[in-house]
Amino acid sequence: MPPLPECTQRCFQAVLLLALTMLLLAGILHMDVGLLTPLLRGQAVGPPVINIMFLKTHKTASSTVLNVLFRFAETHNLSVALPVGSGFHLGYPWLFLARYVEGLGPPGLQQRFNIMCNHLRFNLPEVQKVMPNDTFYFTIIRNPVFQLESSFTYYAAYVPAFRHVKSLDAFLASPWTYYNRSAGLSNAYARNNMWFDLGFDNDAPADDEAYVRARLADVERRFQLVLIAEHFDESMVLLRHLLRWQLDDVVAFRLNSRSARSVAGLTPEGRARAKRWCALDWRLYQHFKKKKPRTSRRSLTGPRRLRSEVARLRARRGELTARCLQDGAAKNKSQITDPRLRPFQSGQADILGYNLRPGLDNQTQQMCLRLVMPELQYVARLYALQFPDKDPKRIPFLE
Repeated sequence: MPPLPECTQRCFQAVLLLALTMLLLAGILHMDVGLLTPLLRGQAVGPPVINIMFLKTHKTASSTVLNVLFRFAETHNLSVALPVGSGFHLGYPWLFLARYVEGLGPPGLQQRFNIMCNHLRFNLPEVQKVMPNDTFYFTIIRNPVFQLESSFTYYAAYVPAFRHVKSLDAFLASPWTYYNRSAGLSNAYARNNMWFDLGFDNDAPADDEAYVRARLADVERRFQLVLIAEHFDESMVLLRHLLRWQLDDVVAFRLNSRSARSVAGLTPEGRARAKRWCALDWRLYQHFKKKKPRTSRRSLTGPRRLRSEVARLRARRGELTARCLQDGAAKNKSQITDPRLRPFQSGQADILGYNLRPGLDNQTQQMCLRLVMPELQYVARLYALQFPDKDPKRIPFLE
């Protein structure tokens, strides 16, 4: 056989080198070669994940995530584990029990649901009675300084520890003057609330290193993803890839957010005190915030790819803002004309909502309506769809 021409040899060597490089990359990333190419091209591999449990923590942008999950469930005709009867929470602040879910059925004949995302206090054995074995678990956390400030504004009239103090700074200057453990679960919003939502003791000693490390390990074992509220768009991009969803599935407008005038800043001393007062939440936040960049690079093949994906997400949100929203901006409660779009108001918080643009065609209006529908209204909507024979959920502040 005659020798190959020099150019052909060079081409053959280049192809061989490329193949070896791909094999090496596949080994480094612990991926099959067949999976590597679609990921680099940004394509979803396999069908979308539809069995999902989202632990909805308080005051962490979780209402926006809830809207994403409700829209996906409605669009794909999936079942949602909704609160039984007239309720809107799954037994919160008590530990979750399977009987808090509407339509579950008797033991042995219990229905499994696709999506669970209403507020609950995490209790894995009971959740597993409701959700399939292949469920994807995720949650969201936020800087506890800002999470506590939001809780104080939102729950000032509800939480015993907050009722008789004028400001969060004053509370943090002498928290044990106002915080009494004997008040029980009602005070959960006042200290280490995210730790509490995860099912742990929010009054546990933060200096017990073995205990803290063990609980953080529990979270890592159970939740495949922990979103960071301060990196919301990056988190949603990562979530989209892990769930193998489309871009429009995770585009969202901010829901249950406050106007700037109802956000109270803390003094530097107050911020330092908040970190000490919510030391368990601070450890939780620092632990998963440090892990986030590594997770993003591993899943999206690098920071440049992540930035590109975030830019696409924001551009699409801008398109939908122009298409759906009147004036392209959030409105306070007095400016919202459609009662279906008025969010629940609580405490000193001025919760914003949206008006849709007039003159939308029916299909566009329905799409936009789902994007801006407040949490309570969406729960009632899905409940009516899933349980048409039961009494609808009442929303008293709209009546």
